[in-house]
Amino acid sequence: MSTPSIANNAYQLAQRLQQQARAGDDATQARDSVDFGQMVQEAVETVVDKGHQADDKAIGMIEGRTDVVDVVTAISETEVALETMVAVRDRVISAYEEIMRMPI
Repeated sequence: MSTPSIANNAYQLAQRLQQQARAGDDATQARDSVDFGQMVQEAVETVVDKGHQADDKAIGMIEGRTDVVDVVTAISETEVALETMVAVRDRVISAYEEIMRMPI
């Protein structure tokens, strides 16, 4: 999976969430249908799956079943996914800190 396909997956997830939000009749239904925790959990699971795929490719290379290019590609995809997750985490923390600085 290349970087454009990772971006495509993220775009599709955002599009699905938008469709779910539109499906509700009133604001409370739309708010309940979009679960931020579930979205974060799916993103973390994606990063973990990428790591497992990279591990499997590395083991396959040691056993002679996989090419070096496949291993490097899998590791690069994992690195991009992890960097994306860290960037999102940093933005969430920054937003939280900004909210905490607001006067009540």
